[in-house]
Amino acid sequence: MSKTAVATDTNSGMTQKEAEQFGIFLLPMSFTVNGKEYKEGIELTQEDFYKIIADSKTTVSTTQPSHGELTEFWDNILKEYDEIVYIPMSSGLSSSCRTAKSLAQTDYEGKVFVADNHRISITQYQSVIDAKAMAENGIGGEEICRKLEEDGGESSIYIMVNKLTYLKRGGRITAAGALIANVMNLKPVLQIQGEKLDAYSKCRGTKAAKLSMLNAMKKDFDGRFKELIEQDRMSLRIAYSDMTVFEVESWKNEVKAAFPEFGNIEATPLSLSVGCHIGPGSLAIACAKITK
Repeated sequence: MSKTAVATDTNSGMTQKEAEQFGIFLLPMSFTVNGKEYKEGIELTQEDFYKIIADSKTTVSTTQPSHGELTEFWDNILKEYDEIVYIPMSSGLSSSCRTAKSLAQTDYEGKVFVADNHRISITQYQSVIDAKAMAENGIGGEEICRKLEEDGGESSIYIMVNKLTYLKRGGRITAAGALIANVMNLKPVLQIQGEKLDAYSKCRGTKAAKLSMLNAMKKDFDGRFKELIEQDRMSLRIAYSDMTVFEVESWKNEVKAAFPEFGNIEATPLSLSVGCHIGPGSLAIACAKITK
């Protein structure tokens, strides 16, 4: 039986500490801030990142892993393992997945299986946990990859954006639109369904935005995910960007009250690949099919 490693990148929201705890290999994403490159979770913490981007003159860009970085990362893992299941962010949100797939097929055929399961951040996190469980149960890399890709679309993320300032910086909204929204205390709710990031609703204030997200998730559970809920095959998590412990616990309690059947709800910081576009003070709720 092959010895299968599970690897991902920090777009999953997984920290170096968690990766070590779970026995998962974690590739840090690169960010260029005012011309200087940083590695997420190593040279750039969540706290430091949001302090840096608070300056309106700061320019931030993300950089996908190079062939050389992926090759070095995989080669080091293959010194101890026979094969790798690598789970990057969705190909619909970044070209890094297609790059990794091409490299795996060209230079690592039969050794590296890149799963494009159309997820990012907390839903991608769930895929990584599921892949590790399958590997520990003796399922091979090719089969794990197939299962993840089959189930990838069975997920939802809803995100409340606190301020439109950061979407404006990224050119996703006009300066006038951002100003009007901030003055009127509008809290847009975005959704990620598979490969696309879209607007879901515009709410007046945080309370209304939270309610919109909870209702959206209830609609998913009563509709497209009803059978999976009945089979106990869905996970539910929350996420946030640069929030106080009190604010995170408050959101967690609201989600637990709305969905008591899930018991404890895990809270995870949004990956910086998401945070750099929406800024601090954002909240999210996500569900994903549990693959096994």
